[in-house]
Amino acid sequence: MGNIVEKIEKIRAIEAEQARRKNEDALSRYNTGDKVHEKQVAFHKCGKRNRWVFGGNRSGKTECGAAECVYMARGIHPYRENRREVSGWVVSLSQQVQRDVAQKKILHYLRRDWIEEIVMLSGRKDSPESGIIDFIRVKSALGGVSVIGFKSCDQGREKFQGASLDFVWFDEEPPHDIYTECRMRVMDRKGDIFGTMTPLKGLTFIYNDVFLNRANDPEIWYEFMEWSDNPYLDKGEISLLEGCMDERTLQSRKYGRFGASEGLVYPEFDESVHVIEPFPVPKEWQDNISIDPGLNNPLSAHWYAVDFDDNVYVTYEHYEAGRDIDYHANEIKRICELLQWKRDGRGRICAMIDSAAKQRTLSGVKSVAELFYERGILVNPEVEKDLFSGIARVKSYLNQKNGLPNIFIFNTCVNLISEIKGYYWGSGDAPRKARDHSLDEMRYYLMSRPKKTPPKTEKTAVQKDKEAMMRRLKR
Repeated sequence: MGNIVEKIEKIRAIEAEQARRKNEDALSRYNTGDKVHEKQVAFHKCGKRNRWVFGGNRSGKTECGAAECVYMARGIHPYRENRREVSGWVVSLSQQVQRDVAQKKILHYLRRDWIEEIVMLSGRKDSPESGIIDFIRVKSALGGVSVIGFKSCDQGREKFQGASLDFVWFDEEPPHDIYTECRMRVMDRKGDIFGTMTPLKGLTFIYNDVFLNRANDPEIWYEFMEWSDNPYLDKGEISLLEGCMDERTLQSRKYGRFGASEGLVYPEFDESVHVIEPFPVPKEWQDNISIDPGLNNPLSAHWYAVDFDDNVYVTYEHYEAGRDIDYHANEIKRICELLQWKRDGRGRICAMIDSAAKQRTLSGVKSVAELFYERGILVNPEVEKDLFSGIARVKSYLNQKNGLPNIFIFNTCVNLISEIKGYYWGSGDAPRKARDHSLDEMRYYLMSRPKKTPPKTEKTAVQKDKEAMMRRLKR
């Protein structure tokens, strides 16, 4: 009888220990069960090496950054090739923010029996939550030991030199020099940079380098994360927070959007809707090429197609600066051959071009339009250039009254996409004059399209009788 009681007690002790470990193992409960944060999962699944989540407060952005660090350090990442030992940094704005936010989240997901050692800058290692951690040595599931180090931006760039790392997590936006230094730290190991931030500083380098991706870095990926994306956030709390914020504050703190003192010209543009994967375009859809000329400035040209439902597709892009007409003409011909683009009856390529191309300069006896014509590209400079009518037309294609767009852009047209995202109103009534070459020629093209008018409805007999009566009365 005593042996049975002893065995029961052992079973209960084992079950209690299993329950304790399960309660401590927050990572095993992360995005499991009935509620799954889809955008957190998308972040972890992404294979790019420079990933960012632009999220509102309490949208769940910090959770996925901390979970990603622990996944990598433990060698148990569900979507990536794991390494036996890794070294990474968690970078916060200050040591106080480190303790209260990023460090707290890392300890939440890092089970105690996974920790080999904690080295403190201040405080006690048996109570690391209340102190400042220097680094944590983590037991890898693959048999090695990984290191998660903690850095704060207020230490200065010099404190970020020298190390060779597998990952860096930025909890909120760092200064530019520290971001650049950390990119150097992951270079030789082909490591990862990932950041989770609420964009409260306006149009900073992260806006230019990551959101606009002006360098066209193929390793950059980002996602916006808002309150409604977080399935664990109470709807009542959301309403309470919305009620105490103005629209500009909501854009950053609710939606994770970048803000500026002036508004976007095309807020209707949604990259997840208007930007699509390329597909073979039927020859019957080919419509026109639009060119905004430039020599020192970029020459921008795009190839436009229209389907049978009157949807416009921007299918190809040529965008280069510092080149002469011969180069641009040859590139346009090359792309037309690649696309098997239509030609006129005399074998010429037809396009529209900014009316400024008709002008002759003091340095040349021929206009840009004439030079293109001589090279077999028949350009039509008779385009509608009214800025505000053109902007209204673009807006109408981005968002029709039924809520559906009538224009789609292939994701290979990176400069056009970048210009749309970075096109802001200036202090007056006109957009800021900066990087708008693609936008200009897109306006010219859309203004050449027939203006959409509502379909005419057949008049009823009563309406016809009423109109006839009104005509008789007037006579």
